[in-house]
Amino acid sequence: MSTAGRWRDVLRATGLLAPDGGTRPTIFAEMSALAASTGAINLGQGFPDVDGPEAIKRAAMAAIEAGHNQYPPGAGIPALRAAVATHQRRHYRLEVDPETEVLITTGATEALAAAVLALAGPGDEVLTLEPFYDSYAAVIALAGAAHTTAPLVRGPAGFRLDPAALRLAFTDRTRIVLLNSPHNPTGTVLTRAELTLIAQLATAHDAIVITDEVYEHLVYDGAEHIPVATLPGMAARTLTISSVGKSFSFTGWKIGWVAGPAALVEAVRTVKQFLTYVSGAPFQPAVATALTDAAASAWVVDLAASLAGRRDLLCAGLERAGFDVIRPQGTYFVVADGAPLGFDDGAELCRRLPELAGVVGVPVSAFTRAGSAADAALRSAVRFTFVKRESVLREAVIRLAELAAR
Repeated sequence: MSTAGRWRDVLRATGLLAPDGGTRPTIFAEMSALAASTGAINLGQGFPDVDGPEAIKRAAMAAIEAGHNQYPPGAGIPALRAAVATHQRRHYRLEVDPETEVLITTGATEALAAAVLALAGPGDEVLTLEPFYDSYAAVIALAGAAHTTAPLVRGPAGFRLDPAALRLAFTDRTRIVLLNSPHNPTGTVLTRAELTLIAQLATAHDAIVITDEVYEHLVYDGAEHIPVATLPGMAARTLTISSVGKSFSFTGWKIGWVAGPAALVEAVRTVKQFLTYVSGAPFQPAVATALTDAAASAWVVDLAASLAGRRDLLCAGLERAGFDVIRPQGTYFVVADGAPLGFDDGAELCRRLPELAGVVGVPVSAFTRAGSAADAALRSAVRFTFVKRESVLREAVIRLAELAAR
């Protein structure tokens, strides 16, 4: 029996096709298993080890008790769609109609998948920054589109867009520009000038912009998150995607949303209804509360301040251990270069870190295309997460100090 199909395109696109034609595990699964088997501290996978606001958890429990346990409306419950619209207005002065311009999804991942599947296909190109979150390559392959990239290049100010490379990456086949800011894995927050250039090129090439903004409220040191849809003329060609997972530390709830022009949202809804149909019935009222409750909003501000401190703790420890550290402006993650430690292969370093220091990270090569310029430039880089309790990070820093003593 043949097992040919689009799934193999996904394997190739994500680097998971083994030499014998089989399937390799993702680097996240491999590193998490390595942490579990060795007792190493897992700073590879980005999920909090403390839950979000207690009041929002109680709201979910109350929704279960109140009987919100069956299929919700396909577009999401009205209260949550209204809350998303209110959130966009309050934070960014973006006006979206909750009836026609907001869609609730099973996390941001489904929103991204449904959007790309709805709007791109064979013959189209989907342009991302590189490095890129791994699900982007997978869903572009599922759509049968071509994946093109423009690199983020390390400089004195951290990772920044290369304007010349970006211009070259656009072609007359560019159908979608898939952006992520604040950016995973680099922690970069794109500037207004960078976003303006992207907007100008997208407009010139009549491309749709899909923007992944799940870390929108987790920015540090005065960095400003600027939604692409707020730039002149861009609301009409931009789908904005976010979720409750990162901002409120409920990554397992998988409640996301997409907002944008009614015609584009309708296209995404058409595909989304045949993926999960609906999900998260008791979580949707709780997320509506999270987005509109003043105390919950204050909790997110405190979380960002706490994460900035934890970032500083981990960055300092990595530097003392001998890494060359690129200080992030946002997200859960810091990129550290292992070359000064004598490792020119970040994947090899990650596989050895449990024995060398009792810590696990993820190689940045998991977020690049083999053989690309970005892949070569970031070959020795490792991503670590700081979205762990301070006590866990302090222990990780103590263990990492063993690298400097080698």
